[in-house]
Amino acid sequence: MKVLVIGGGAREHALCRSLSLDPDVTALHCAPGNAGIAEVAELHPVDQTDGDAVARLAVELGSELVVVGPEAPLVAGVADAVRDAGIPCFGPSKEAAQLEGSKAFAKDVMAAASVPTARSYVCTTPEEIDEALDAFGAPYVVKDDGLAAGKGVVVTDDLAAAREHALACERVVIEEFLDGPEVSLFAITDGVTVLPLQPAQDFKRALDGDEGPNTGGMGAYSPLPWADPKLVDEVMESVLQPTVDELRRRGTPFSGLLYAGLAITSRGVRVIEFNARFGDPETQVVLARLQTPLAGVLFHAANGTLDVQAPLAWRDDAAVTVVIASHNYPATPRTGDPIDGLAEVADEDGPTAYVLHAGTRLDGDAVVSAGGRVLSVTATGQDLTQARERAYTAVGRIRLDGSQHRTDIARAAAEGQA
Repeated sequence: MKVLVIGGGAREHALCRSLSLDPDVTALHCAPGNAGIAEVAELHPVDQTDGDAVARLAVELGSELVVVGPEAPLVAGVADAVRDAGIPCFGPSKEAAQLEGSKAFAKDVMAAASVPTARSYVCTTPEEIDEALDAFGAPYVVKDDGLAAGKGVVVTDDLAAAREHALACERVVIEEFLDGPEVSLFAITDGVTVLPLQPAQDFKRALDGDEGPNTGGMGAYSPLPWADPKLVDEVMESVLQPTVDELRRRGTPFSGLLYAGLAITSRGVRVIEFNARFGDPETQVVLARLQTPLAGVLFHAANGTLDVQAPLAWRDDAAVTVVIASHNYPATPRTGDPIDGLAEVADEDGPTAYVLHAGTRLDGDAVVSAGGRVLSVTATGQDLTQARERAYTAVGRIRLDGSQHRTDIARAAAEGQA
């Protein structure tokens, strides 16, 4: 099978790494890719939000499956353009991707499907914003209705900061605060059949102890030893299947990756948000544990034949990923700094630890930083303690001037806490 992956972050590197190990994949391409992906796939320049350009590239390459990684191309309708060209595509339609593209749309779907979520208000005027903030009180949860690359959410006790963020959004969702630990659960679906993956937990705050500003994610781990063993079944029954069924009922079937961001509250499971694609950095740890070859699963989802897919097989190993970010991230990051130590990780730590590239590019023969989140250092082990040790040993080999990373990824879970 000839596969084309769209995107250029660590999520796409994780996808390409898994696909490159799949014996059914005979040719692997990525557009636009990054310096790390170039080691496992042939790269092609493309505007990843231009559906016609992506479809043309897929036809030129003779692609038999296109996998769209990021949310922006999905919301722009790239999957529709690829399917219109007669090529199976893993990723929802433009209409169905509004589940991530509009938090107000997602709330409407959840209400219709009786999916448990936070009470919320959709606000477009200062008066509505003030009323909603007053109704819920602190902590204030303020979400930009549109795409914001994982950084459109503010959770704060500071009323002035909450109001400032809300006023900066054209349309904003203000909702009640949900207590309890957060969980990310992915499901692959063809619009009818839903196949859940293993849960993971990510770390959104920039600094240790969940301090600092929100980011796109500074690390993740899987499995969750503290979680109820029945969690996946419960979420399938109360969240994932009802959502897929409701979207199909509306005439906008969702085919691709449905990502449920969950809070395990004192009142039960609640949906924080939906995403319409694999999450980053959770994908890095979930795919590290997946034993079933990936290409066939994605192909069945794209073709509407997921019901014939055999149950997924998972490794018993735990996985941890630690994000190395550029100086000043999540504000405007410094780029162009050389990255050293990549070969040392490959030589000293592989295959139980490896580096997935996110914001990197080649400058001659050198790999340099090219974004905020630069690398995802991922490791597996017999348990979270060993996986953490291996991940942080590998992190210690990387040299990137001014870089930052959290030192507490998966620590609490390894110590038996949520």
